[in-house]
Amino acid sequence: MSRLTIEASTPLCLLQDAGRFGVRHLGVTQGGGLDWRSMSWANWLLGNGLDASVIEITLGGFTVVAQDDCVLALAGADLGAQLDGEPLAPWRSFRLGKGQRLQFTQPLLGARAYLAAPGGFEAPKVLGSSATVVREELGGLDGMGRALGKGAQLSYSGSSVMLLRALTPEQQPDLSLDAPLDLILGAQIGEFSGQSLFDAFNSVWNLDSRGDRMGIRLLGTALQYQGKPMISEGIPLGAVQVPPDGQPIVLLNDRQTIGGYPRLGALTPLALARLAQCLPGASVRLRPVVQEVAHREQVEYLQRFLNS
Repeated sequence: MSRLTIEASTPLCLLQDAGRFGVRHLGVTQGGGLDWRSMSWANWLLGNGLDASVIEITLGGFTVVAQDDCVLALAGADLGAQLDGEPLAPWRSFRLGKGQRLQFTQPLLGARAYLAAPGGFEAPKVLGSSATVVREELGGLDGMGRALGKGAQLSYSGSSVMLLRALTPEQQPDLSLDAPLDLILGAQIGEFSGQSLFDAFNSVWNLDSRGDRMGIRLLGTALQYQGKPMISEGIPLGAVQVPPDGQPIVLLNDRQTIGGYPRLGALTPLALARLAQCLPGASVRLRPVVQEVAHREQVEYLQRFLNS
């Protein structure tokens, strides 16, 4: 077994995996890595299962020291990672010698980096997952939903004898926001005013600085819902709810399981992965798509991933 010691951390640095499924009827949310693409690539670089536990590092402020020689992998945002003071770019596996220090400083491109270890970091499974959901006190190193803290030990038992790999530029996901975020139209889409639908898909939205893993509010022209009051219903990942103030909220992995606000629809999985890399205050646009188009694009992406 190999170990890393956490020398510095923040409440935004969490142990994550693919999340919990089959438990929403109990009121338990999904959890899991917000940028599933980057998390999957980090595991792929080491030959792990794509749902192996990783460290989700948000905005930097995280440092580990190796207690043993090891091979790790880094994917996702460029958070100014340094290995003993030397820059370390993401989208690659790398060697970390005993006593060496890996530090993440501040965002240079994107918001969330994913650090993987051979076989995945070890942690108890709670309802089938080690994903950390702080609000529900589930997952993490001790199963109690705590963020990673200074002095904690990260252990893993996979082999550290392997060839180093790096993603080609063609394989690396685009973390920019040049393209709109695709939104699958929802059941209440026809209950918004015509002007609101025009504004929703033809305006720029700014990400509220108060966003977290539960959801991100989009700030812009207020949208007007004209339908009847709703009965609470199940909330899917990426749902875009519109509360009475007309400012949409994109619900993420740590969302509540039911809600009664009307929805424009839901962001596609690929759009959610891009949104997870946005810094507060960033500007985004929405683009309507139908479910068939979103499904085809998701299948095509997964096929390219599996053929890599």
